[in-house]
Amino acid sequence: MMTSEFVRLEVADGVGTIRLDRPKMNAISLQVQDELALAAAEATARDDVRAVVVWGGERVFAAGNDVKEMADMGYTAMVDRVDALQGAVTAVARIPKPVVAAINGYALGGGCELALAADVRFAAENAVLGQPEVQLGLIPGAGGTQRLARLVGPAKAKDLVFTGRFVKAEEALRIGLVDRVVPAEEVYGAAVEWAGQFRTAAPYAVRAAKESIDRGLEADLETGLAIERQHFAGVFATEDAASGMRSFVENGPGKATFQGR
Repeated sequence: MMTSEFVRLEVADGVGTIRLDRPKMNAISLQVQDELALAAAEATARDDVRAVVVWGGERVFAAGNDVKEMADMGYTAMVDRVDALQGAVTAVARIPKPVVAAINGYALGGGCELALAADVRFAAENAVLGQPEVQLGLIPGAGGTQRLARLVGPAKAKDLVFTGRFVKAEEALRIGLVDRVVPAEEVYGAAVEWAGQFRTAAPYAVRAAKESIDRGLEADLETGLAIERQHFAGVFATEDAASGMRSFVENGPGKATFQGR
C-alpha cells in the first residue's frame, strides 16, 4: 500500500483504489496533485493491480482545485505549475488498466476533471458534477475543455463550461457524463464489482484495447486504424493470446485462463 498524506493506493483482490482523503471537501491542492501522480504511477507499475477505482469517500468525490491556494498565484507561478496540474489528471487517464470513478457527492472543477480521466464513471443518485471555473473568471485547466467535449460533444461541453452550471446525476447520465447511477451507499461497491471483472482478464489485451481507443480518439481515423493494427498484431506476441485462441478452438468462448504473459 502506498502511503501519503491525502491520497492512498489500497489494493485488494486485484483492484486498486486511489482514495482521496483531504478533509473536508477533498480540495485538490498542489500536494494532492503530486500525490495523485504518485498513486497513478504505482497503480500502473503493480502487477497485482488489474483495475483501478478512484474514490473520494462516501461524502464527496472532490469539490475542485484548492482556490485559496491558487488565489495567490500569478501568471508566471501558474506557468511553472500548470504542467503538473494537468499531469496529475493525465497520469490517472494514462493508467494502462481499466479505471472507474466512483462519485459520491460533489465532483466539481478539478474533481470533475479527475472523474473525466477515468474510463467509466459511476455516480450516486445525489452526485453533482460541473465545471464552474468561469464563475471564478477562469477556465478548466486540467483537461476539462478537452475531455468533456470528447465525452459529451462540443455543444453540451460548451453549455457546461460557459455557464459553469451544476449537473445532477440524472442529467449527467442522460448526456453521457456518467455511465451508471446507483444509490449513494452502493457507488463504491458497484465500482469495485465492475473493476473486479478484470482480475482474470488478459491484461495485455485490455491494455492494448485501452491505448488503441484513447490514442485513436486523439487522431484522425486513418491514424487510429494504424494504431489499432499495431496493437492487434502486437498481442499475438503474448502467451495469453496463444492460450486464449487455443482454448476457444478446443472448449468454446469464455473458458480461457490467462496468466498475464
